[in-house]
Amino acid sequence: MLEWPAVEGAAVLFHSIEFLQLFVVTFVLYWSLKSQRLRLGTLFLASVYFYALWNPWLVFLLIFTALFDFWIARGIERTQSPRLRRALLVLSLCVSLGLLGFFKYTNFLLGLVWPVIRPLGAASDPPFLKIILPLGISFYTFETISYVVDVYRRRIPAERRLLNYMLFLMFFPHLIAGPIVRPGDFLPQLERLRSFDWSRVELGARLFLLGLLKKAVIADQLAQVVDPIYAAPAGFGSATLWAATVAYAIQIYCDFSGYSDMAIGCAHTFGLNLPMNFNLPYLSQNVAEVWTRWHISFSTWLRDYLYIPLGGNRGGRFATYWNLIVTMVLGGLWHGAGWTYVSWGLYNGILLAIHRALPLPRWVGHVALAPVRVVVTFVLWCFGLVLFRSRSFADASVVFSRMFVPTRGAELAPSVALVFGTIVAVVLVASLAARWMDIEGLMRRAPVPVAAGALAVGVLLAQILSPNAGGAFIYFQF
Repeated sequence: MLEWPAVEGAAVLFHSIEFLQLFVVTFVLYWSLKSQRLRLGTLFLASVYFYALWNPWLVFLLIFTALFDFWIARGIERTQSPRLRRALLVLSLCVSLGLLGFFKYTNFLLGLVWPVIRPLGAASDPPFLKIILPLGISFYTFETISYVVDVYRRRIPAERRLLNYMLFLMFFPHLIAGPIVRPGDFLPQLERLRSFDWSRVELGARLFLLGLLKKAVIADQLAQVVDPIYAAPAGFGSATLWAATVAYAIQIYCDFSGYSDMAIGCAHTFGLNLPMNFNLPYLSQNVAEVWTRWHISFSTWLRDYLYIPLGGNRGGRFATYWNLIVTMVLGGLWHGAGWTYVSWGLYNGILLAIHRALPLPRWVGHVALAPVRVVVTFVLWCFGLVLFRSRSFADASVVFSRMFVPTRGAELAPSVALVFGTIVAVVLVASLAARWMDIEGLMRRAPVPVAAGALAVGVLLAQILSPNAGGAFIYFQF
């Protein structure tokens, strides 16, 4: 059967001592060097070491991917033959998607085809392979596809320096779970020798601490509520399942946006920019707005490299709806080899199509109804997360049925309910403050002792409040 990688190893977690040791050594070496080539070489070696701490053998797969598409892109740029350029593009896509498909979807596909070939004399059970899923393969596959496609479209020149391209794919802050980086945004940053900028380091430290608090204090706390309930939903009552679903919505947001904040913060300390990946998605007022605020690097990738090539909104209304649904179904499949992920993508695609197809009365958009629109959008998002989180359709059907039909069952202990309510209130207040206040400006204007004290308090809170059972980031499995 499929073996998932042991992503519990602390060495690949941003909030582990091992990672902080690697970061400090890399940071000191990077800024002590005066040559840009040596600096980039330092980041590359740190990235290789970072990945090798999890699995040294699969580093070679990542390096092969980088080498292959580096030379394919050079070939696409050199040739003037449209047919040969297309052939090289197709070859690159086949290799990249073929590797992703083998590691991520082989056993899923075996499970699909085996009922068909079993009557022809095949064994009763499919021969599932013991495949280790390489960490970050979904993310770096999207990045290398965007690079080759952009070179093919002549939007960017092919990179001349192999080290630059390998660092584009392997830069350790975004290597495992994004943000998905565009080559046109990242590669030009590697050309300029930067001077040490304390304000960038301070900004990076604040972002890293914010991500640490989201992950260790909020997401890991909520995981202790969500995991046992979704492991056996039939034993819990309606109110508990509603609470667990809302808790999971907050957990996955704080877990994934926390990783993104930490990755962006790390990059800032080296003078490099990574794209913003979340922008208060749970304050969105419709389902289309959610996807402009949630996992932004992923949703824009789907738009530019899948939805628009499929035809986008150029083929009329029904073609647009079809393209939306196909894009989101494939986006769901990208998250995992399972029908629950496909159904989650289908659900979101249908919601987006309905949102585009059904014009709402003008009064629905009145400013006074904004809170209602936010709540309705959040509830619709939570329904999708039931499919995303459930282990099977059977579990999802139990959750859905009990969410809509009041059912008795185990409830949250009063102390757990208090912690859950407190976390929800904190996240809500923090989101509203970030929406209506210039937090970044306040931090910049704060006296140095106040800013340093706030950072120290944040680190202390993360240590005190984080549960001992905290584990890998959720998106490591994708």
